[in-house]
Amino acid sequence: MGKVLQLFPEFEEDLQSNLSETERNLCEIVVGDANRVLLGFPEGLFQTIVTSPPYWGLRDYGIEGQIGAEMDVNAYISNLVVLFREARRTLASDGTLWLNLGDSYTSGGRTWRDDDAKNKGRGMSYRAPTPTGLKPKDLIGIPWRVAFALQSDGWYLRSDMIWNKPNCQPESVKDRPTRSHEYIFLFSKSERYFYDPEAIKEPTQDKRQGRKNRRSVWNINTEPYAGAHFAVYPRSLARLCVAAGSKEGDRVLDPFFGSGTTGVVCNELRRQCTGIEISNEYADLARNRLLKRR
Repeated sequence: MGKVLQLFPEFEEDLQSNLSETERNLCEIVVGDANRVLLGFPEGLFQTIVTSPPYWGLRDYGIEGQIGAEMDVNAYISNLVVLFREARRTLASDGTLWLNLGDSYTSGGRTWRDDDAKNKGRGMSYRAPTPTGLKPKDLIGIPWRVAFALQSDGWYLRSDMIWNKPNCQPESVKDRPTRSHEYIFLFSKSERYFYDPEAIKEPTQDKRQGRKNRRSVWNINTEPYAGAHFAVYPRSLARLCVAAGSKEGDRVLDPFFGSGTTGVVCNELRRQCTGIEISNEYADLARNRLLKRR
């Protein structure tokens, strides 16, 4: 039976009573700051971590202390390193981390960003200054900066996957190609780790020849979601990570649960799931999604 754990008592009773309505749900949601919540978990609890942290300088979730809103990109990277260091402690010795990250550009001196009817949630009350050593209009290279920082902190960096978005959102830029990809990094806690290649094999070009080992470019359409959360990664992407990194019945962690995509996939694949979400609003949204209310 899934449940919602919660760090704010006035919200707890409502969420727990609602999640108890279904036995199909294998997920629990912990509402609170992931850095503090992770301290309460024992070592080796989770088999794999599948998550997509807020990207640096791209969204304003309106929460004090939110990761992604740091004025210094190095502070953002350091905050992720510290968080995933504690997450690694809660991971099984043969566990893995699947990390989805997108890149961003320097702000060019702009201090805010207006709303955009075509891009829900684009408006921001802040814009970080151009990082030291970079210039206006520079691509920052955040995914690889984070990947190398985690590698230096002890994670094994095993693979980088390109998430190609065939239906990517158009951009009005005229001096560079439209961005249509993000990264998924596979990290492991140890040199030897659990990975199920059979679970994610892909069809050969001639489908009559069977299936082949999954390649490192994943062509996956973005997935619209009618809820209020505006940065939802597709279930097809999460499904590959969960299937390759765990077995039925294993426990999966998502420390940036958002609208609950990882949890939805864990329910489909019969994995247990713990999602940590700092926002009451998004935790409520994830709860309703897990219960298939919307």
